[in-house]
Amino acid sequence: MVSSIASQSAEPATSAGFEYVFPAIRGIQAGREYYASMCPMRLIPKIFLFDEDELAPEVRAQRILNKGRLPALTRYIVDNPTDYVFSAITASVDGDIRFEAIADSGVGMRTGQIRIPMAARFLINDGQHRRAAIEQALKENPDLGEETIAVVFFHDTGLARCQQMFADLNRHAVRPPRSIGVLYDHRDDLAAIVRLLAMRTPVFKGCVEMESSTLSQRSRKLFTLSSVYYATQALLQGLEVTKEQSQELAEAYWTAIDKTIPDWKLVRNRELSARDVRLDYLHSHGIALHALGRVGNALLRDSLTPSDWTPSLTLLSSVDWSRTNPDWEGRALINGKVSKSHQNLTLTVNYLRQHLALQLSAEEQRAEDAYLRGDS
Repeated sequence: MVSSIASQSAEPATSAGFEYVFPAIRGIQAGREYYASMCPMRLIPKIFLFDEDELAPEVRAQRILNKGRLPALTRYIVDNPTDYVFSAITASVDGDIRFEAIADSGVGMRTGQIRIPMAARFLINDGQHRRAAIEQALKENPDLGEETIAVVFFHDTGLARCQQMFADLNRHAVRPPRSIGVLYDHRDDLAAIVRLLAMRTPVFKGCVEMESSTLSQRSRKLFTLSSVYYATQALLQGLEVTKEQSQELAEAYWTAIDKTIPDWKLVRNRELSARDVRLDYLHSHGIALHALGRVGNALLRDSLTPSDWTPSLTLLSSVDWSRTNPDWEGRALINGKVSKSHQNLTLTVNYLRQHLALQLSAEEQRAEDAYLRGDS
């Protein structure tokens, strides 16, 4: 059966007889030829394979597919058909690859087409989750099949080489800090709200690290953008409000919290250094912000009107946020170090709820009882 391979960036390429023909550019890495091409989405699930799950790790060329990642990747493509972005798939070809240049000299020597027998096996070295997401997305939107994705072809020289390629391709992969993800994400309404909080609200303006999700010892910032994001997410969780209402509520809430923590204002006025505040107090750490967000969510669920819940927050002025306060050990601190675990977050929330005379949820009460018993 003759199949066709269409490309939007070159003349249509077809399978001649028993060959696939891809438009390609030839390159060299480590003395080996490789080929960069474009492949229609509709062919990705058909010709690119990944190892079967039942194979032992030592005889596979890649990790097992994490199916839990697929729904989010699939929705990303389907929900953003006009502006999704996918990086290239890297594949090894277990079969002959014949390159035909369009010229015998000059730039044309690197441009042309590759011919690969249909009997060859295409093994993905990098991009198996993209491939699986594309397969799922095509079922929901077949029109995506005519779009293309970049593919880099290497010649398969055996299992050891494929395994090494996988290791090398992932060796230096670093997930970008969550803060910069929030800074650059224009699809997430909450990210947009948090960016405005960081840049416009007096509480945070000039005090938020916008790129890194950790603060260096010498940083002049009090908060990271990611910590403000997660705290505000907890604050607005489950509230049926518009984006504009969310923005107003978040600004009002954090402004009210600011009035209960004088140290924040002292840092903004350069009367205290951010470094010293972070070292001596907990209120600028992510766990404290997150806990404050959760406490605020309980208040906002009762009323969205700031005048109803702002007076209650004044009780937080009595909280001793200093790290020397023994009440924090086992809650926000473990052996004197800040802990961000779910258990410690819950215990920190409990402590703040008690100051506001708020009833604990069943989960929070179980955590509190275990803490009081001294359970680890």
